[in-house]
Amino acid sequence: MRLLAAALVVLAAACGGGDDERPLTVFAAASLTDIFEELDPVARFNFAGSDELATQLREGADADVYAAASPRYPEELVEEGLVDEPRIFATNRLVLVVPRENPAGIRSVRELSADGVRLVVGAQGVPIGDYTRTVLESMGAADVLANVVSQEEDVKGVVGKVALGEADAGFVYATDAAVAADDVTVVELPVGSQPPIEYQIAVVSSSENTEGAQAFIDLVLSDEGREQLEAAGFVAP
Repeated sequence: MRLLAAALVVLAAACGGGDDERPLTVFAAASLTDIFEELDPVARFNFAGSDELATQLREGADADVYAAASPRYPEELVEEGLVDEPRIFATNRLVLVVPRENPAGIRSVRELSADGVRLVVGAQGVPIGDYTRTVLESMGAADVLANVVSQEEDVKGVVGKVALGEADAGFVYATDAAVAADDVTVVELPVGSQPPIEYQIAVVSSSENTEGAQAFIDLVLSDEGREQLEAAGFVAP
């Protein structure tokens, strides 16, 4: 069934393509890497922080679909006439991860403020970075940011630093923690501290392949797309 759906996306892309018949180009948040590549193995993907991708679109980058880990950037791009009206297709949650053996003995957010703890977070303006700061503010634990040793441009960078033992802890999406389960241990956050984490997807207004772009979005929103998202740990609305 998945292969058939992917084939339909390819067919639609071919029918709606420009003169160069380039493959469908999807700009997507880094946390969507595994799920999107599985849903459509033939599309051309550009995975990065949602803010960085929005900047690229503002600078005239060629893309057909934009999928972000925060409503902020799709809503800004709609107002600027750069993407069509976005759709919410998934939600996520934040967790704290530590290296598998947890050498610093981190068991809670409060322990991140201890001397010598090396914390890695997403940079400000990047959705994972903004969500992290929101959680820390809601917990009254913003002081732990004094122990930040690295600010990454996307969630994959945070996961990588922790998995390699280059940091003692980092805040990531639950879905990314699941992918790195062999290398990290999860410390759950209080439910009441969780900000709403919504993923939105839209057709890029300048796309020369709007038919293919809409077919990809329909696949993401389909029953099959929901199943794949939920299997990866996302919550489909």
